[in-house]
Amino acid sequence: MDFTAPTADQMLAIRINAGIEDIASHQRFAHASLDMVEAIVDGIGQFAAGEFAPLNRLGDQEGARLANGMVSLPTGFAEAYRAYVEQGWNAISGDEAYGGQALPFTLAANVLENLGAANMAFSLLPMLTVGAIEALAHHGSESQKQTYLAKLISGEWSGTMNLTEPQAGSDVGALRTAATPRGDGTWAIKGTKIFITWGDHELASNVIHLVLARTPDAPAGTRGISLFVVPKYLVNPDGSLGERNDLRCVSLEHKLGIMASPTCVMSFGDSDQCIGELVGREHEGLKAMFTMMNSARINVGSQGVQIAERALQQASHYARDRVQGTRVGAADRSTVAIIEHPDVRRMVMRMRALTEGARALLYYTAGQVDRGALGIEAAQSRADCLVPMLKAWGTDIGCEVASMGVQIHGGMGFIEETGAAQHLRDARIAPIYEGTNGIQAADLVTRKLGYDNGGVLTSLFAEIARDCTDAPELAGLAGDCSAVAEWMTSTASLDDRLAGSVPFCTMCAVAVAGWQLQRQARDGAGGAAKAAVATYFAQIIAGEARGLKGSAMAGSAALYALDSEALAG
Repeated sequence: MDFTAPTADQMLAIRINAGIEDIASHQRFAHASLDMVEAIVDGIGQFAAGEFAPLNRLGDQEGARLANGMVSLPTGFAEAYRAYVEQGWNAISGDEAYGGQALPFTLAANVLENLGAANMAFSLLPMLTVGAIEALAHHGSESQKQTYLAKLISGEWSGTMNLTEPQAGSDVGALRTAATPRGDGTWAIKGTKIFITWGDHELASNVIHLVLARTPDAPAGTRGISLFVVPKYLVNPDGSLGERNDLRCVSLEHKLGIMASPTCVMSFGDSDQCIGELVGREHEGLKAMFTMMNSARINVGSQGVQIAERALQQASHYARDRVQGTRVGAADRSTVAIIEHPDVRRMVMRMRALTEGARALLYYTAGQVDRGALGIEAAQSRADCLVPMLKAWGTDIGCEVASMGVQIHGGMGFIEETGAAQHLRDARIAPIYEGTNGIQAADLVTRKLGYDNGGVLTSLFAEIARDCTDAPELAGLAGDCSAVAEWMTSTASLDDRLAGSVPFCTMCAVAVAGWQLQRQARDGAGGAAKAAVATYFAQIIAGEARGLKGSAMAGSAALYALDSEALAG
């Protein structure tokens, strides 16, 4: 079925949860008037529905292909990407000095939400470019900014991040890619990277790789990692493209989903002539790469919202149209649409509540990021704590909603022709990449729980409890989160904290999402529908999350009752 951008719900979330009018009251973002915001949200929604969405099914069927050393994309992708660049959508939040529009991050997040809901695989191309822009803007030299930023911000060039190697997945410190000084200020890069999203293609005229590598005599582990910018085509002093750099896509991965996104095995320096430049200081590469990853983790959390929205629209349409059986207990024995049956209605309501709750969390996080960019330290600290919640829970609900979408279709959901299965296949990568959801939860209970000696999260939970006296399950959940946090910081061992990290992360995310839905409902613009969704979320979803408290505080003893051999045997 056709995709329609959920513009009204997005505007509600941008206005209430991000607080766009407050953000625009600051001089830096004064041009983000409500009229302009509405025009952008409406415009990108129409663009995504008209240009990206029609290619979603085709992209799944044709996929990206590698032949004769060149990656080709499905029919229509080149034209759609050209239109995306020409209309300026990639430049929404870019620095004005390099041709960007300098609008709030919240609006850039909305661009990616719409593109991803329309076509998740395709949207990964601009998403990775955003990360490259962030890394170079924060850590690049003035020369590097002048060389790369304008073309990356426009979208004429695309960007990638190159971390993973066969022996170095989550343990980035185990990477072996080498960088050797060439004597002229540049470095020779040599090594292999895997799982490189949009690592090679012809839609952009150049692909700018951000590559983690180890310099000679570097310290072991993550302390010895440096970041390098390695273009597919070398850039001449006048900005024109020079010769092809010594790098290539060796193969494309055969995946469960996101078929149209070329996931590349990249080889650098086969002929010992791959040239890169150091970004930032030597041995501080992970710091620079985390700038990319923080942006990417927010946008991957958004992918959960994106795929949930697409699955919700398709399943709701099917449930309204599919006539099957009579309503149990009804006097009228005529057949009804399956949405009239209680269990199907339960699934549709749950899908909607999870989708809208995750969207509220997305834009609340984006609003805090924008305030952090304005120098409001408390907002930046809160944003840092929200990121692992959004990435983990947002992508979890993306999978859950997509799975329920298949269920609503019944047997037809298991048949590829309906397209319902594609959403589930596409969704499954999101809890894995950009740091698995287990890593997000571990980050929350180790690094983020310690912010201000626990004060950042404690103040968040206290604010939710104060503001949700009319939603007792949410207020109770906020109290439960505080109790778990107190136990983790005062009593629990590190193993105990990590053992309970995933349920705790879910509890926190649900509490924040439910709170933000309550704020939407009180506004009244969403009408009776929003009030019903917010009530369902508070009663059912938050109620379920409260049941995770025992798991979050169970400790690690049961996990280590068996040794590794006995457990795996």
